[in-house]
Formats: sequence, C-alpha cells, structure tokens
Amino acid sequence: MPVIHKNAEVQSTNIGAGTQIWQFSIVLKNAVIGENCNINCHTFIENDVIIGDNVTIKSGVYLWDGIRIESNVFIGPNVSFTNDKYPRSKVFPKEFQITILESFVSIGAGSTILGGVRIGKYSLIGAGTLVTKDVPPNSVVIGNPGRINAYIDESGNKLRWDGDCYISEEGKKYYFKKI
Repeated sequence: MPVIHKNAEVQSTNIGAGTQIWQFSIVLKNAVIGENCNINCHTFIENDVIIGDNVTIKSGVYLWDGIRIESNVFIGPNVSFTNDKYPRSKVFPKEFQITILESFVSIGAGSTILGGVRIGKYSLIGAGTLVTKDVPPNSVVIGNPGRINAYIDESGNKLRWDGDCYISEEGKKYYFKKI
C-alpha cells in the first residue's frame, strides 16, 4: 500500500506499494507511479506521467504530461520541466513533447529540463543546469546551456581518460566521445 499524507490530493489509483506521497502534493487521475517512491511535499504530477520504482522527487517539482521517468531516478528540489516547444496561453499542441529520464539519473536542484530530451542512464545533471538536448549515458552535465563536463561509472565515480577510452578505477573501459 502507498502511504499518502492526509493533506495530499491523489486522484490516481496507479501507485505502487511502499510509495510515500507527502502533504500539499497533487497527483492527477491517470498518472502512474511505481513502488517505493518518495514524492515530497509541494509537487504536482499531471495525467500523462509515468514514474518507475525507487524514484525520489524532491519538493517544488512539477511533472507535466509526456514525462517518463525510469527506475532509481533522483530529481532534486525545484527542478523545472517543460513539455511544449511553443507555449501559448490557451493554445495546446496536438501532442506534448516526450521527455525521458533513463534509470539511475540524478538531477540537481534548480535545473531546467526542456521538453523532448532523453537523459541517458547513470547521468548526473549538476545543480542549476539548463538541459537543451539529449544527454548520453554516464555523462556529468553542468552549466547554461548544459555541457558534458565528465563521465562517471555506475557508482558515480569519475572516469579518467586513458588515451584510447575512459576507464574506471577497477579497470572497466568505457568508450565515449572524448571531452
């Protein structure tokens, strides 16, 4: 059973066991939320949103139609998402942009994620970053606009360039574009 605070408005019945939804959060009817998630206070989750298992969504995050979040993702406080490339008051697109956060992504506080991007598995988006295009797996992206600053392994350890490829402390090789 999910644990839903008495001061949250949760219309969806598609919420996995062990998920906690805190006060002053709103979850619309068709949203899907996996198991063991932590949805902090002051969040809004629209209808066409799918959230995997073990996801943490910190306070002040609004998830609009078209957002897909895979499992084990962390979204820091006040991260902003968009879903309409040409927003106009009272004019809606035929379909909203689809934004995908692959498994094990972490997004730092205050970042802005433009609609239609895919953030690759194990990527880390630094606090305050503006993501305007797809992010490859294992990337550390910082700045405005966001740029790849480093690559990390599955545990979040920085990889080093070895002349031919990136390599972990354990000797595992990763073949990414050199930065």
